[in-house]
Amino acid sequence: MNTKYTVPLLFLSVCLIWGTTWFAMEVAVSSIPPIFATSLRFLIAAPILVTLTRWYRQPLMFPKGRRHWMVIVAVFYFAIPFTLMIFGEQYISSGLAAIIFANMPIAVMMTSTLFLSLNLGKHQIAGLLVAVVSLSVILKNEMNIGGASYLIGMSALSAAVMIHALMYVFVQKYCKDISVLTYNTVPCFMASILLVIVSLLLEGAQPSTFSSESLLAVLYLGVFASVGGIVAYFKLNELSTPFTASLCFLLFPIVALMIAAWNTAQPISPLSIGLLLPLFAGILVTKTDKSFWALDLIFKPKMCSVCRADAKALDLEVNSNL
Repeated sequence: MNTKYTVPLLFLSVCLIWGTTWFAMEVAVSSIPPIFATSLRFLIAAPILVTLTRWYRQPLMFPKGRRHWMVIVAVFYFAIPFTLMIFGEQYISSGLAAIIFANMPIAVMMTSTLFLSLNLGKHQIAGLLVAVVSLSVILKNEMNIGGASYLIGMSALSAAVMIHALMYVFVQKYCKDISVLTYNTVPCFMASILLVIVSLLLEGAQPSTFSSESLLAVLYLGVFASVGGIVAYFKLNELSTPFTASLCFLLFPIVALMIAAWNTAQPISPLSIGLLLPLFAGILVTKTDKSFWALDLIFKPKMCSVCRADAKALDLEVNSNL
């Protein structure tokens, strides 16, 4: 297909996949315990990832000397954060969960500045402050509306974002030359086995209680969210610019909010909806180069060195991402 049509289709597919992922997690956890649901998701995704890895002739194993990183990635990239995501959705709406996770670029930039000594431009610092303040007000407002249960959900999602951001730092230091498929395939399978064991010990899942809707949601998460998201976002970065691909972080929460408004009994308040504009504007500003303000990005989008490294790592983040 001509790149003229491929890029818009990939962009649309990423926004739809990431936007619907949160609703799927909400449905999955309605009758399946969160740890077991996450393990099933990865058990479904793993064999598909193995097939893709072989198809594209990528190695299954990490390079010698770094294979211990497969265990680290399995635990701290897959098992813990993804369980926190789906656990948090028991307490907050899918729309609010998507808003929190949309701040992944901000979290990545903050951890990169702290641990990789990357310098931010003044406009990026300003965008960072605007985004953080906007998100803080949204979370405070929603917690006041939703009560203590909202605090549990927000804390779980925020912890998942920060763990993924910290993993970015270590990936950039030790694993940045490892392909996206290699990075995801074996750790995904290892995480699924680990989570099955933990679930059997802690949750006592009863398959007879699983609804067909929850099982279909887990199937969707395994095939489309975990695999389709990786392929679509990876190809989008390959055929377009990292700046263009990063715009998905501004649009997928809109999809999630539309679905939540249609289905959930926990709508986002009007004040929080209004604060999305400065929040997304702040995220967008942090992703732009100084030359953007000279208008030459209108015709040829670019990114600063921080954001190029950010976008490269987010190829790995989208396990997607979601």
